[in-house]
Amino acid sequence: MTSQESPYHALLSSGVIVVDKPQGVTSHDVVAAARKLLHTRKVGHAGTLDPMATGVLVIGFGQATRLLNYIVGLDKTYEATIRFGQATDSDDADGQLLDVDSLQAPWVLPISERADVVRNITVPMLQELINQHFIGNIEQVPNSFSAIKVHGKRAYDLARQGKEVALQARPITISDFTVLSVGVTQSQGRDTIVDVRVRVTCSAGTYIRALARDLGQQLGVGAHLVALRRTRVGQFCADDKRTFGASTASREYVDKSGQTHTKQVVHITCTDEQLQRHVLPLKQAVEHALPVLTVQAAQAQDLRFGRVLLRADMAEQLNNPPYTEHTSMVKHMDNTQATTAHIAAACTSQELVAIVRIGRRHIRPVAVFAHE
Repeated sequence: MTSQESPYHALLSSGVIVVDKPQGVTSHDVVAAARKLLHTRKVGHAGTLDPMATGVLVIGFGQATRLLNYIVGLDKTYEATIRFGQATDSDDADGQLLDVDSLQAPWVLPISERADVVRNITVPMLQELINQHFIGNIEQVPNSFSAIKVHGKRAYDLARQGKEVALQARPITISDFTVLSVGVTQSQGRDTIVDVRVRVTCSAGTYIRALARDLGQQLGVGAHLVALRRTRVGQFCADDKRTFGASTASREYVDKSGQTHTKQVVHITCTDEQLQRHVLPLKQAVEHALPVLTVQAAQAQDLRFGRVLLRADMAEQLNNPPYTEHTSMVKHMDNTQATTAHIAAACTSQELVAIVRIGRRHIRPVAVFAHE
């Protein structure tokens, strides 16, 4: 019996898997590997990781792709390494090194002073700076090499064309920004550099490389990201036993003009039985992302027909804090975000029925899920 004929695949029409993305490939490459693994084209991911980054990539398939807009809005935790003493055009190691002296920016210190500042970076000193300027609700200007759209075009496409990209500051929330260690100061050409490991827990839409950039500017020495790992998205964690490992391999291909190229491809290797154990079904996946309202069979039928429920009929459940306090950040296809208050999942004891918006008097379905 081939994997395509396996009885396990017949059961996997929808669900969520978590993949530990390897370095050097795109999130789209991981989705392509997931399509092969799951034998379906309807696959998406919740929150892009840059090629240099590793860690949690939440992938939905089948009906679960409709959950991704809610999962992408969950808070996230990262571990990162920031190099102080050098800046790049993309604020990470994939960009081109900048001549800081030629920037003529008001934050730039003379080279001799920059060297002294870098040599004197310590955990307490840097933590104090972070606590003063980078904790809580702050404004952040995303990097120009980002997927944010400007007049209908991706910012990174404009930046690569050499066009000036001016992005507006956006509100973000940093709930934890801890300095873990400071490395040994080194000389690299005429620059004095030091690598610092940090851990950041933040709201959706936060750019860790922009935090690195802004820290470097606060110190007057420049900085950029040299390593990034996402360890958590909401309740989806890298160290969970259900998280898939992935590997990369080089593959040659010939383009239409006859030129031979080499690219990295992703492999997610597992047996059908392992796949079955690792998949989070719809109901379990949504419980990782949203508060859950338990509905009866008749209510479930009403929601699936697009009918509203009366809030008064569910008052006992709705008096609990998960519903009164919860908000969900919904990330749209144009990379903008809108806060929608009081979003929850409506489930029977067996399955996900709908995503609902809880109003003052009514509970309205905003996404309905068919019987699995």
